[in-house]
Amino acid sequence: MLTLLKNTRLGLLTAAGLLLSSVARAQTLEANAPAKTAGMTEQEILFWGLLGLLGLLGVLLLVLLLVGITIVMQMKPQLRQLYDLPMVHNTWSGKMLGLLVGDATLVRGEYKDEILDHNYDGIHEFDNDLPPWWKYGFYFTIVFAFVYVGYYHLTTKGQLQVAEYETEMRQAALLVSAGADDPTKLTTYAALTTAADLSSGKSIFTTNCAPCHGQNAEGKVGPNLTDEFWLHGGEVNHVYKTIKFGVTSKGMVAWKGKLSGKQILQVTSYALSLQGSKPANAKPPQGEKEAVKAGGKPVAGL
Repeated sequence: MLTLLKNTRLGLLTAAGLLLSSVARAQTLEANAPAKTAGMTEQEILFWGLLGLLGLLGVLLLVLLLVGITIVMQMKPQLRQLYDLPMVHNTWSGKMLGLLVGDATLVRGEYKDEILDHNYDGIHEFDNDLPPWWKYGFYFTIVFAFVYVGYYHLTTKGQLQVAEYETEMRQAALLVSAGADDPTKLTTYAALTTAADLSSGKSIFTTNCAPCHGQNAEGKVGPNLTDEFWLHGGEVNHVYKTIKFGVTSKGMVAWKGKLSGKQILQVTSYALSLQGSKPANAKPPQGEKEAVKAGGKPVAGL
């Protein structure tokens, strides 16, 4: 007996020693913790606080759900007796009560199992109700349709898809700089017509553009540039924009940063000067027909 008491006392002392050691270690870690958490911002503290609160609410709701299920299971015989009362059975609240005792009539509807006179190829039709969830869903779609038509088409307060797209494009344009490198802003240049500029444009075209568009702009991988059909606009500033920013989805590289603004306008003017030249082996037209327009402003600043 004495030996047992000694062993018990020794075990308690050992446990106490381990507990004190754990507490001391926790205090040491706590002392070092501020150096790590000192960098937490107010937003991070708020985030973790809200996350903890949501977790607590989730646990609370789960506990309430389990308690509710337990209460219903314990009271199921009494609830069944109440549900079987005639004054309760056919009411809306009675049907809700039926869900708790295992009667899904509120969801699936009534099964009358009465055969109608309809008979086709041996197939008989029963006079059963449609499921209430289906009927209420159908009624909701009718109400929704009237609200939708009234809001979007009669009062015109709601934006349709095209209006939403235009609004989003305007908002996106505000986020892009309005300088010379803004791809949404067209320039107002006029095509160059001097022999020196067109000669420089031809040299640039032969070196950089001919591999895709052909030596005479008849079109190879790229489209024919000598007809009146254009994929991205045939006016000088549209062609300038296409050359400068490219069309990545169609393999047209951006020449911004490789050619100066003056060089881009020179090759643009040269390409437009080939309109109607009708080279041999010209590629079939692509895009929309568009007459090339003159005009614009001088380009002395390039």
